[in-house]
Formats: sequence, structure tokens, C-alpha cells
Amino acid sequence: MLYFSRWKTILIWLTVLGSILVAAPNLFSNEELDRFPSFLPTGKITLGLDLQGGSHIMLKIERSDIVKERLEATVGDVRNNLREAGIRYRGLSGTGQSIQVRISDTSQLQAAKDALAPLTEPVSVGGLTGGSVNEVTLTEGEGGLLKLDLTDAGIAYRLSSALTQSIEVVRRRVDELGTTEPVIQRQGEDRIIVQVPGLQDPQRLKSLLNQTAKLTFQMVDLSMPVQEAITGRPPASSEVMYSTDDPAVPYLIEKRVVVSGENLVDAQASFNQQNNEPVVTFRFDSRGAQRFAQATQQNVGKPFAIILDDQVISAPVIREPIVGGSGQISGNFTVQGANDLAVLLRAGALPATLTVVEERTVGPSLGADSIRAGIIAGIIGAALVVVFMIGFYGFFGVIAVIALVANVVMILAVLSILGSTLTLPGIAGIVLTIGMAVDSNVLIYERIREEHRNGRPLVQAIDVGFQKAFSTIVDANLTTLIAAVVLFFLGSGPVRGFSVTLAVGIMTTVFTAFTLTRWMFAEWVRRTRPKTMPKGVRTGIFDGTQIAFMGFRRYTFIISAALSIASVIAFTTVGMNLGIDFKGGSMIELKSKQGNANLADIRNSLSDLNLGEIQAQGFGDPQSVLVRIQSQDGGANAEQSAIAKVRGALESQYEFRRVEVVGPVVSGELTQSATWGVLASLAAILIYIWFRFEWQFALGAIIATLHDVILTIGLFVLTGVEFNLTSIAAVLTIVGYSLNDTVVVYDRMRENLRRYKKMPLDVVIDSSINQTLSRTVLTAVTTMLALAALYFFGGEVIRSFTFAMLFGVAVGTFSSIYIAAPVLIAFKLRPESMQEAEENKKNVRADGAQV
Repeated sequence: MLYFSRWKTILIWLTVLGSILVAAPNLFSNEELDRFPSFLPTGKITLGLDLQGGSHIMLKIERSDIVKERLEATVGDVRNNLREAGIRYRGLSGTGQSIQVRISDTSQLQAAKDALAPLTEPVSVGGLTGGSVNEVTLTEGEGGLLKLDLTDAGIAYRLSSALTQSIEVVRRRVDELGTTEPVIQRQGEDRIIVQVPGLQDPQRLKSLLNQTAKLTFQMVDLSMPVQEAITGRPPASSEVMYSTDDPAVPYLIEKRVVVSGENLVDAQASFNQQNNEPVVTFRFDSRGAQRFAQATQQNVGKPFAIILDDQVISAPVIREPIVGGSGQISGNFTVQGANDLAVLLRAGALPATLTVVEERTVGPSLGADSIRAGIIAGIIGAALVVVFMIGFYGFFGVIAVIALVANVVMILAVLSILGSTLTLPGIAGIVLTIGMAVDSNVLIYERIREEHRNGRPLVQAIDVGFQKAFSTIVDANLTTLIAAVVLFFLGSGPVRGFSVTLAVGIMTTVFTAFTLTRWMFAEWVRRTRPKTMPKGVRTGIFDGTQIAFMGFRRYTFIISAALSIASVIAFTTVGMNLGIDFKGGSMIELKSKQGNANLADIRNSLSDLNLGEIQAQGFGDPQSVLVRIQSQDGGANAEQSAIAKVRGALESQYEFRRVEVVGPVVSGELTQSATWGVLASLAAILIYIWFRFEWQFALGAIIATLHDVILTIGLFVLTGVEFNLTSIAAVLTIVGYSLNDTVVVYDRMRENLRRYKKMPLDVVIDSSINQTLSRTVLTAVTTMLALAALYFFGGEVIRSFTFAMLFGVAVGTFSSIYIAAPVLIAFKLRPESMQEAEENKKNVRADGAQV
């Protein structure tokens, strides 16, 4: 009904005004918001790294480090326990996760097992649920052999504990940089994600995160010359270590640790008062001060080594006992080097090595350019849609524009409340919502026109039009929502941001269509009492069309089948131009600091670095270059070394605007998750359409959608456009849009099948497609206008995304007519089946009423 009570009207406009109030802070700077009254909302949408610059780094804790540490510790425990029990043994060794020792006197075997029993006792894992885990198992072999195995459960427990400890250490290190709102969170069983927005120096962040920062103070062994130890065999209690100098200086270091970094309570960068060189001053806790004083008293005149991560920073001679519990570390530091070392020492040591397996860094200048491009694209896209809607619908178009503005404001408000991160693909999601939101209004307006044209009074036609359009709009938008939800759970980073924006846009679109738009119609009817349609509505050009679409179905089937087969063959033989997200490697966007970029010079400079295949190509303007480096054989560390080499070769002449590094492990996982994302979304949508319609409809929708996906993949193969994570977002959005379009046509077919029970199926289908043709064409045009604005003005970063979307909208519109509809004929859908289904529903309602 078109009647709205006063409280409903108040609630609708309170929602709109509340959305404006919540979204408004995004127009102001943080300094201006600080001056706002405390009762006003001040939450803003967080800009993604691609919009404000910064670094996204994924760190992987090395399981091998945990295994090695546990192996060495357990070997030491076995040695100590047997010695304390006075049991003789031989052949104590450990490899992998196994340790073996042979008891010399087999009569002491049981005593040995009793001595080692404490190692096999369960260890409490803590937590809310409690529980315990056995870290070591003990088995007996022949001839007095005892074998101890480190359990996988025990290693997993140690890995989890090390990851938790590492997160805290990483958090302390990042906080020391003074950055704002860093995101540090656990991912999976062995990874940490670090996101630092607005970071100006990502290289410094990586160097801080890469170092274990295990600090020890150990004595220098003077029992033999170090060169003799290198060429011969050093004492069992000592080992050779090298300094951080260039060239490195070798030292013979005693393995016994005098004091470790765990006893540090503070470390600060300062300057040596004698020579004004940067140094790091430190202070021990009481226990560390006592041990350090004792060691220096006993070794006056001897050198001791300060060791960080198995490298000697300095090896000064002890001139006098150091009893104050403090000292300083010198080692030819720069000012930043001294600061960074102090940061590392204050934050503490990592329990294991962290390897950078994925890096996505965006410079602040590129972020500013991306924001500018996104805003320009949004304004142009919105303007084109506004002009188009008002041009075709006049007064009704004005209502649609008001609803559209409210829709965008609500999207921004919801994202602000959720604290969501807005990325460049997220802006694409908003622009795409602008195009698709018009679909709901077009459906309603065309329904109103149709009902009025069939003889209903205008007021009644408006009421019936809203009612009939409701189920179609819900079905069509739910299919896209399913794709967005699957994309959120299986996607990552910018793709997830796109899915959130799209999902929020779908929900606000449905809300504005059936509250705000309906209220404005009701108010217009109440005030003007109209009898005829407004003159500005110009969609009558589609009235009375009698195109025999099904008459061409055999030809379109043959053409589509041929193109699909060709796409599959091209995909399996030629293949797609996969981005680094799927095959690993590095991608760097450069901008020349002076003049235009010199591609030949860049290729020559990089060809001498022995990094394998390197591609350098222009990117957008003559100053910008995109460099791709193949995946390195040495794993994730080799990828980082490659980036360091490229920086060394080009940093003086080029600005590094964007750096993306994906290790081989991560690329394999992304490929798997992307595949599962497409399959899972198709399965979920198939179930939904099957539930809402008939199995033939579900099958037709899936075949049409697969057709669109295959042809889109064929487009990527044919054009050589890079296929990356945002391309997956494009494919899944095409899935949603195609199904949206298909469901609208199907909904009209279902309605006509119930109304015209004796009409031939192909005639019913042709009639349904002609009746929805105006909506199909207008929605496709408005969506493509919004996407065209993104393609031409949204910047290079999302150009491949919008390119795929433009093609997908065109193909999706084609398939909803020439693929999805003919499938119903091929699989023998008949009106009788719809009639039987309707009678069954009536019988169920009747039975329920009788009960």
C-alpha cells in the first residue's frame, strides 16, 4: 500500500538524516573533527593502503627453526639427565625430529628410562579449555638403544606459542616507529599480517621485522688463534663467528652465554661523548647486572663479544669491572642504525625467524593519485547515470537520483560504523552499486508503466508495480549478495574490501527502493492526485516489441558454443597472463624523478642482476614503468633479496611507487582459494535458484553463468591482460550481475507460465523477454556507463578489473536472453510443471488452514 503512517515517515527520514550525520565526518580532516562537540559522531572510513600509502606484509614463522630449537634443547636435556643419574652413554645425536642415544651398560637401561621419563611427561597447554600435550615420546630399540621423537602435536604447540610471542614482539617494534593505527594480527597457524598505513619507509619496517634480535654477551676464546680454528678444528666449547664489518672479521667465541638480551630493561640510542659517534646505551635488570659484573671482574684485560643474531657487533676489551649494570654498544653505527638497534633490543627477541612471504607496498604519492582518480571516476560515473535516468524517466528519474544519493550516503555511513577499510576496488564497488542500484528503480518504474498500460488507474498501478517488483528485486539482489559473501570469506585484502562494499550496497539498495522511493511516490500521489504517467517518461520505445528471440536460438547456441570451446582450448594451450598473485614473483611500479622513463636503460640495469626473466613496460604516462620479476628459486627470502637488488640499481633515478612481492607458497594458496571461491559461489547460487524456481531454471542459470565466465577467461587469454586478484573479483561480480539479469527474466517467465498455461513455451519465453527488454537494456547501459567512467578515469591499477566488468556486463546481458532462456526449452520445461507446483502449494495452504 502507498499509505505511510507518521511514525514510518519519521523513521525513514531519521534513518536518512542519521546516515548523513554518520557519513559527514568523512568530509573533514582529523584536526577539524577534534573541534567537533563530543556528542557528534567522528568515526571515519579507514582508507586502504592503496589509497593512503603504506605497507602490507605477511610474515611466516619458520617451523624448521622451532624444530631445530626443540631438537637442540632436548639433546641437551638428555645429556644433562643421564649425567646427573651417573649413566654412561654413547652416540647421542639428533636429526629431524628424532634423537637417539645408546646406553653403554644395558643393566642401567631401566635407570636411563627413568632418568628420561620427565621429558615425556605431558605439558599443559593452558587456555580456557585446559588440556595437555606430549612433546616427546620414548621408545626402546635393540642393544641398549633409546629413541626419543618430537611429536607433531608438541611442535604445533611450540609453534603456536612462538607465534603468540612473535605477535607481541612485532607489535612493540612497530609501535616504536611511531606509526598510527597499525594492524597486527594472526592469520592461520604460522603467519602474522602487519599493515602500517601511511608508512614513508617500508624498507626500515622490513629490516626491523626480519631480524630475530637475539642479543648475547659472550667471552672471546683466546686459547688458540682464530685462523687456526677456521682451518682446523675449534675447541668443542667454542665456535667461529664473524663481525658485521665489511670485510667481516672472524672471532673465536665461547659458546657459554654470560648475559642475554632477556636481562635488558632498557636500550637507547645516544652519542659517544669522546668521538660523537652514534652508540646504543643499555641497562640490565638486577640479575643481569650481577652476572655482568661478575663476568667483567673475572676477565679484566680480556675481550668479550656483543653478539646480535650470530654476528659480532663489537668485541671490546674489559678495562675494568662494570658493576653499574649499564654500558654501551658501539659498532660504526649510523644514527638510524643506532635507533633501530635500540628499538629491536627494547622490543625483545623473536623466538624464531620471520620470513616475508608477501609484501604489498604503496607509496604516498600513488595513494593520493588513486584517491583523486577514484573520486573523479565516481563523480563522472554518477553524473552519467543521473543524466541518463532523468533523460529517460523525467520526474521519476529525479526520484531515482534522490534515492541514489541517499543510497551512497547510507553505504558510507555503514562503512563508517563498521570501521571498514575502503580500498580502490572498494571505490569500484560503490561505482558499480551506483550502476546496479538503478536496476531496482527501473524494475519498479517499468512495472508501473506496464500495469497502467494494461488499464489500471495510475495510483493502483503504482501500488501493484511495487508489489510485483519486490520479489524480483529480492531474488536478483540475493544472487549478487551470495557472490559477495563467498568473495568475503574466500578472498583477501582489496578483494575482501570490494565484497564488503558490494554487499552493503546491495542491502542499502533494497532498503531505499522499498522505503524511501516508495515514500516519495506516496507523497507525490497524496499531493498531486495524478491520473496519467508523467510526460517525462520516455521508455515507450520498447512497448509492443515482438522480437522472436527464440527463433535465433540455434544460431546463437552454435556461436556461443564455438566461442566457449575456443576459449577453453586457448586457455589450456596458450594460457592466461597470470599476475604475481598466482605465479609468484615481484611487481614494481616506478616513476622517473626527472624526465620520461627510459625502458631500455631499466632493462639493461636489471639484466645484470641475474634475477631471471624481467619485463619492463610503460604504465599510464611516459614517466611511469611497471617492472615484473619472475619468481625466484630460493623461496621467499630470495624474493626479498631480488627487490633489494632492484632498489640498489634504480632508487637514485626512480621513485618506487608500488611494490608487490608474493612468494611461491602464498601464490599457490591464492590460486586454490580463488578456484574454490568461484565454485562455491556457483554452488550456493545454484541451490538458491533451484529452491526459488525449478531445477531447469537453476540449470539454465548455471549454464549461462559458466558461459559468461568461460568467455571472460577467453577474453583475458586473447588480449593478454594480466589476470590477478582483482580479476577474480571481476569474475565473481560478473557471476552476480549475470545471475541478477537472468533471475529478472526468469521471474517474468515464471509469472507468464502460470498465466498462460496453454501457450507454447517458446512464445512464453519470447513474450517474457520482450516485456523485460526495457529493464534489461536500461540497466545494462547505466551499469556500463558507471564502469566506463571507472575504466577511463579510475587509473591503471583497476583498469583490468573494469575492462573485464564491461565485457562481462555485455556478455551477461546476452546470455540471460540467448543462453539461459533456450536451456528451458532444451530441458523440456513445460507449463504443466509450473501448474502442478502451484497446485501443490495451494493444497499445502489448504491443508494448513484445515488443521
